[in-house]
Amino acid sequence: MGRIRGRDTAPEIAVRSMLHRLGLRFRLHEQKLPGRPDIVLSRWETVIFVHGCFWHRHTHCPFAYTPKSRVEFWRAKFEANAARDERNRKALASAGWRVVVIWECEIAQETRLSRRLRLLFQNRTE
Repeated sequence: MGRIRGRDTAPEIAVRSMLHRLGLRFRLHEQKLPGRPDIVLSRWETVIFVHGCFWHRHTHCPFAYTPKSRVEFWRAKFEANAARDERNRKALASAGWRVVVIWECEIAQETRLSRRLRLLFQNRTE
């Protein structure tokens, strides 16, 4: 597990590239915010988490399988990840941030994801 990256992953870079193509500017991994969101769009008061389906337990996703060995270890790890994610989402929402979660498996459907991102930000002008 030591080689698993926490930032600048391929799905995260793909989402950042899409946002940039849409003309959106953002900051990365803001340490002052709960959970250090992957992408922070301050102008729109929005944070984006790019979650891996395996680690963050995307419901009904084939990538969110449980390994067959050390089942109790993995169950505890996944439950802790899910609890931490929920805690961070609630803290950000109560601070006035809009929280968006993009799952790793959604990255493959580039057109659909691009449309979703465009819709999120098209009606929010300042």
